[in-house]
Amino acid sequence: MARVTVEDCIDKVENRFELVLLASHRARLISQGAPITVDRDNDKNPVVALREIADETLSPGDLKEDLIHSLQKHVEVDEPEADVPEAPPQAEPAAEQAAAPEAEEDVVAFDRMSEEELLAGIEGLVPPEKSDEY
Repeated sequence: MARVTVEDCIDKVENRFELVLLASHRARLISQGAPITVDRDNDKNPVVALREIADETLSPGDLKEDLIHSLQKHVEVDEPEADVPEAPPQAEPAAEQAAAPEAEEDVVAFDRMSEEELLAGIEGLVPPEKSDEY
């Protein structure tokens, strides 16, 4: 019986770390009952997973997508936005127009801070005091 080595699989997945991730994910799927695409030949699940990758019976891209999907905790569903007509702009009273520039100045803008100002702010920070409670 020929042993599956990393060299057999490295042509399909260039990064060895990614290969280990994909093969271990596939081995877990096999242990959960997923059908295998090669003969088992009395091999354990990690060897079967490597043989599947080496024989290209499974696409590494599909395995990678499945791995990413299994690790996600929140999956956003892309739904088409409803075509809602925009309301025509309303004229603002003169008092609101005058107050608008002041409101913009109150907003903190991080992108306007220079590097020197940022460093000066960081240097002014004081570490928290140690207490005996912890």
